[in-house]
Amino acid sequence: MLPNPAPSQAQGLTPPNQFSLLRQRRFAPFFWTQFCGAANDNLFKFAFTVMVTYQLSVNWLPPALAGLVIGALFILPFVLFSATSGQLADKFEKTRIIRWVKNLEVLIMLLAALGFVSPGAALQVPVLLGCTFLMGLHSTLFGPVKYAYLPQALNENELTGGNGMVEMGTFVAILLGNIVGGLVVALPQVGPGYVAVACVALALLGRVMAQFIPRAAATDADLKINWNPVSETWRNLQLASRYPVVFRSMLGISWMWFFGAVFLSQFPSFAKEVLHGNEQVASLLLVVFSIGIGTGSLLCEVLGKRRLEIGLVPLGAIGMSVFAIDLYFASRGLPPSSLMGVAAFMAQPAHWRVLLDLLLLSLFAGLYSVPMYALVQLRSQTTHRARMIATNNILNALFMIVSALAAGALLKAGFSIPEIFLALGLANALMAIYVFALVPDYLRRFFTLISGQH
Repeated sequence: MLPNPAPSQAQGLTPPNQFSLLRQRRFAPFFWTQFCGAANDNLFKFAFTVMVTYQLSVNWLPPALAGLVIGALFILPFVLFSATSGQLADKFEKTRIIRWVKNLEVLIMLLAALGFVSPGAALQVPVLLGCTFLMGLHSTLFGPVKYAYLPQALNENELTGGNGMVEMGTFVAILLGNIVGGLVVALPQVGPGYVAVACVALALLGRVMAQFIPRAAATDADLKINWNPVSETWRNLQLASRYPVVFRSMLGISWMWFFGAVFLSQFPSFAKEVLHGNEQVASLLLVVFSIGIGTGSLLCEVLGKRRLEIGLVPLGAIGMSVFAIDLYFASRGLPPSSLMGVAAFMAQPAHWRVLLDLLLLSLFAGLYSVPMYALVQLRSQTTHRARMIATNNILNALFMIVSALAAGALLKAGFSIPEIFLALGLANALMAIYVFALVPDYLRRFFTLISGQH
């Protein structure tokens, strides 16, 4: 294995732009490993959700609850095991952990394959629900080592671009996984079998890629593991709170997941009830949202001129609010219609404004989040970096759970979906005002950025 480059070596290897990292061994195998994992998570989950919704009849799991149950089972391990996974990533050599996690993914997908091809829902659904929890565990174990690896493999000037590539790759993988999972499982008779093959193949491909990742040394080899997730999570939250920049960045990232989760969870209902579109229109919304996040993530390196530029955070927050609020005005009062396909939907000019709002609000969300991920990586203590990222993952999961509860409460209170988007845009503006008043450096860098001075 190649040794992890020292800072001076990494500096000498600085590529001309973030895409050049894909030609370097210290980044490319890692990127494709995490890409395959994210794609597999979403291919498996979405194919399973479609099966339960359209193909299987399960009395104790009605279609209306299937997506919620599957999503909750996947997120639960982040709450239960993130504290432990962060300790493991600090204590042991990171590439070793990545390969172990990828071995686990192969075993989980072999079990899932049996679930997909088993006759009868009575066996299929319990097996696949178990695999959903296990894939959540796989992602929980991979998350801290994923973001703790980057600062060891990249130098500071590359970190924003590297995070942007990972963020872009994650959302593209989510998009492709959802599309392929939905299309393949819908194939008459053979769909579930093809999904089983695809899941195992992606897991194996990810494991092969992991074999080429260079070593990344343990940062706290003498650490004694605390197996109590509650006390360890509390201890890490206390530690993070001693570093205000790190803790506030975690809260900012978690807010972005709160914000994004509301949109992603409402796309099917928004497409059907407000835009009068069919399932293909709901998929189009997901495509546009994913393209926006990926584009915004990649723009961070360009706009920051290859530096960690916290001035992008206020810019992102402003754009998120502006276009979430405009989405309310763009989508209210659309005339009733029978359900449209993509062609009929795109033929109406009013819908272009809706798509543009979605594209731009997600683009600005990418600008908002990537600098904060880089900030957490750079400002965390080296020996505690993975544990800080694990704590961030717990906060992300909790904020996403709260977002689902909040959206559900607003819907029960009689809010329409566009009104929820309006409320979210206004809440984001209030949150931004509070944070930037608390940390004036964000606004100072923002004004420097828009004035063209670096």
